[in-house]
Amino acid sequence: MISTWKKIKEEPYKTGFRKLVKRTFRIPDDRIVDFDIKQEGPVVCVLALTKNNNIILAKQFRPGPERVLLELPGGGVDAGETPEEAVKREFSEETGYTGDFQFVGASLGSAYSTLVRYNFVATNCYKKQEQNLEANEFIEVVEMPLAEFRDHLRGGQLTDITTGYLGLDYLKLL
Repeated sequence: MISTWKKIKEEPYKTGFRKLVKRTFRIPDDRIVDFDIKQEGPVVCVLALTKNNNIILAKQFRPGPERVLLELPGGGVDAGETPEEAVKREFSEETGYTGDFQFVGASLGSAYSTLVRYNFVATNCYKKQEQNLEANEFIEVVEMPLAEFRDHLRGGQLTDITTGYLGLDYLKLL
């Protein structure tokens, strides 16, 4: 029978832009085992469609894969901010667009992360203003036809695949 492991201790050991913590657990066979966990706050991501069903993407360099990717817009939830407020702010800042937002569900980042991603769709999107990027953001807004986006999503070359699939399923566009 699978049961919850007993956490013995937790020690942060890396701070900065990415925080890591070493968690020590007693596992079912009574051994003590350490796991390195990325300690991450909540994030938001949006599958955004224009009135003619183009998907709005953020073309940007990603330091992990060391490549330029076509990503779904999103970012961190600031202290005191709801996920809905955060997704509207991030979408506007990164793209200059706005639209009609709907929450489609939360998802986990990975088995070794505390990240929770709040997934949204936005429909009837249109450009409202210029981008308002942070100092370390360099983003080109790209509109991609829905059929092409489905192929892009299946190709796995973006970091928020979950948002793409949940969003298309929610909109019955898979």
